[in-house]
Amino acid sequence: MNTSLFSIVQTDLFRINGNKSITRFDIIKNLHKPEFCYLFFFRCMQHYQNNKVRKLFFRILLRHFSIKYGYEIPYQCSVGKGLRLVHMGGIIINPLSKIGNNVTILRGVTIGSNRRGKKAGAPIISDNVWIGANAAIIGQVVIGNDVMIAPNSYINFNVPPHSICVGNPAQIIKREQATESYIDNPI
Repeated sequence: MNTSLFSIVQTDLFRINGNKSITRFDIIKNLHKPEFCYLFFFRCMQHYQNNKVRKLFFRILLRHFSIKYGYEIPYQCSVGKGLRLVHMGGIIINPLSKIGNNVTILRGVTIGSNRRGKKAGAPIISDNVWIGANAAIIGQVVIGNDVMIAPNSYINFNVPPHSICVGNPAQIIKREQATESYIDNPI
């Protein structure tokens, strides 16, 4: 495993278990966890996308685990270090989306594009963002750093940093350290 791939996989696993000294054996040992298993093959697919043989191998595995665990995160999606997927299933992310570091996504979340209007495009999620179950972030919007999006919220507008979004349509509540105690084991 390449050093850069290994370091990214380490940060994903650290977000799950909080162990700072992660070895290659720890990675293998944790492949039974759905959220880590999917992320491991997702990272491998991204890393080896220029190698035709490995790309095909990891693409098959990623597709298998996508169906098995219910995650739809295309390898073309730009994802920062320390992504945390909590609970299996129903997470759909548009391939044009950009996701920062220390992002936590719960079950049933949709991060999707809009094809028309002034918000045509896909979301950009900044660092230290917590997205609750069944939330939807749609269109070319920017979610700032340190934002908590409550479960079942619908976001189709830019969200400033240090905010909490609640409701459908979402209301913004300004709060410093909005994700404090929600982001497990930040990198």
